[in-house]
Amino acid sequence: MEMQKTRLGRSGVVVSRLCLGTMNFGWDSDESTAFAIMDRALELGINFFDTANVYGWKMGEGLTEQILGRWFRLGGGRREKVVLATKVFNPMGEWPNERGLSALHIRRACEDSLKRLRTDHIDLYQFHHVDRNVPWEEIWQACEVLVQQGKVTYFGSSNFAGWHLAQAQEAARSRRFLGLVCEQTKYNLACRVPELEVLPAAQGYGLGLIPWSPLAGGALAGGATRGQGKRRQHEWTKGFVKEHAKTLEAYERLCRRWGHAPADVALAWLLRNPVVTAPIIGPRTLEQLEGSLGAFKVELDAKRLGELDRLFPGPGGTAPEAYAW
Repeated sequence: MEMQKTRLGRSGVVVSRLCLGTMNFGWDSDESTAFAIMDRALELGINFFDTANVYGWKMGEGLTEQILGRWFRLGGGRREKVVLATKVFNPMGEWPNERGLSALHIRRACEDSLKRLRTDHIDLYQFHHVDRNVPWEEIWQACEVLVQQGKVTYFGSSNFAGWHLAQAQEAARSRRFLGLVCEQTKYNLACRVPELEVLPAAQGYGLGLIPWSPLAGGALAGGATRGQGKRRQHEWTKGFVKEHAKTLEAYERLCRRWGHAPADVALAWLLRNPVVTAPIIGPRTLEQLEGSLGAFKVELDAKRLGELDRLFPGPGGTAPEAYAW
């Protein structure tokens, strides 16, 4: 099956409809497995890779970025084929200027990521979280310099509220700067709060939506109520499964009736949304990676979407109609 492609928001760059998340590399997946997953991803037509400077979870080391850098070093056009996304914001050291979105930290963090990734440019540099202590004039000025230096091509956000997106884009507009091209947000069947304001803001400003945790930490992957799968043992997921066991059991029965894996249905539900560019999949194994392509075989008509809405009701639409009129 040929991988579907689309443009990243209103930008001209073309990316796969699935984004390979690398958060497990160096943590749940060793380096050889990570290399095999990335090689297979390219073979499957997945050209959109997402990482972050904090992945690997050892302060300041950027272990996951290092793994990607060593994989790029193998050559064979690996770097040229990949639309590479990484992030900045979280602490990379104990000193006060080793975190956040100050111009100082953005510059230093970018240089450090480039060294770890063994590349001369980042295709998509994402703000891992909004920084309420730094004015957008400072952030965009730092970003303009990185673009002029050829070190970053596009910018994106992650975990922004709708009004943060508007604030960022209006500040960029005043500088005649492209600003953000995408927003990475937690969005799945079981977490539909972004439909109130984040999705409308993204659509209004031409930002591609990149949902993270599309399977709700594994709760929507099937077998959740039976505690199967390493991913589903995380504390948040265990609490979520316990609280919503009946709904998840009903969801799995529904998927069996349709003849599709629960994970495929959850991904297909996101992919059918025109605001969504690419859900982030975080496979720990080759089997999980290849299984993700099953989402493209799922057809969700109005009847099926209605059944999913009854199990996982959203906020009732966009704001303000969802809670007012």
